[in-house]
Amino acid sequence: MNIGIVCYPTFGGSGVVATELGKALAQNGHKVHFITYNQPIRLDFFNENLFYHEVNISSYPLFQYPPYESALASKMVDVVKNSNLDLLHVHYAIPHATSAYLAKQILKAEGIDIPVVTTLHGTDITVVGKDSTYKPMVQFSINESDGVTSVSADLRRETYETFKIDKEIEVIPNFIDLKRFHKQERDHFKKFICPEGEMLLMHTSNFRKVKRVGDIIRVFHKVRQEVPSKLLLIGDGPERQEMEQLCRELKLCEDIRFIGKLDAVEEVLSVADVFLMPSEKESFGLAALEAMACEVPVISSNTGGIPELNVHGVTGFLSEVGDIDDMVKNTLFVLKPENLPTFKANALARAKEFDIQQIVPQYEAFYRTLC
Repeated sequence: MNIGIVCYPTFGGSGVVATELGKALAQNGHKVHFITYNQPIRLDFFNENLFYHEVNISSYPLFQYPPYESALASKMVDVVKNSNLDLLHVHYAIPHATSAYLAKQILKAEGIDIPVVTTLHGTDITVVGKDSTYKPMVQFSINESDGVTSVSADLRRETYETFKIDKEIEVIPNFIDLKRFHKQERDHFKKFICPEGEMLLMHTSNFRKVKRVGDIIRVFHKVRQEVPSKLLLIGDGPERQEMEQLCRELKLCEDIRFIGKLDAVEEVLSVADVFLMPSEKESFGLAALEAMACEVPVISSNTGGIPELNVHGVTGFLSEVGDIDDMVKNTLFVLKPENLPTFKANALARAKEFDIQQIVPQYEAFYRTLC
């Protein structure tokens, strides 16, 4: 099958999932064509079935904002016609589903009918999609897609509640490549961060308000009073400066490290003892799944799609959003020497249920129903 994949080529969850899906499909023998404005971050190896088509945006004085949606639609038309695509799979509704609809209409006028699959990832529904500026177009684009998937049952529920959707949304969860994400021996790194054998707490995100990184620092502040520990914060974003100031106010600078964006995050996750995800909203919790695959139990909020992944009392614990004291209590329980090995083993066992080899066939079956 010839498949076109449209996504954001960034570290964000939707782009990572789309790229890893395309790589796995290519390894299964499908020809996969990525269509986006930059080469996807995770498109990092050669395969004869992988192709990349860059969307070029012309700049004219007339345009205050470059018309990316139009350029993307035109590129889709070009790739469909010249690479004989069987299907377009667009990730994240805005603007990809809208551009795919426009491309589909142009192609129909030329006698080409190509099915379009739209995968909803989270903020395209829960944040951007609810904005009155975009809501009518998001609703229209979803309804005009030939097939729609979401990464969690909770996101599907919220989509139906937010929009008037007249078609079935298939839940196909996010996945993990266990060949990449697994516990690695990095004792030298753990010794460098925790020279006195301290416990290591960890978090990765884009440091937006919705991630509630301040809660993580406050949880760590209390945990540290009971158990010698360090905190590693991976990522970057608009909240970082404020979080660094909070560390200074709580006098935690010696025990907290900010290490910025990191592609090979699995190497660092391998030395963590607990992963913290107190987010206000998560459509799935891909970062938590990556941690679990590296045998790290998760202390998280009980929101969005996280409960579909993190099993309370088994792979970690769930707390209400903002309940710092409960997260502290749960973290201390997990860190007990008699408990930690069991939670680590349970986290890995749960991650195996989301192995990419289990999920990709679900996408292939969905494609076949449309083609």
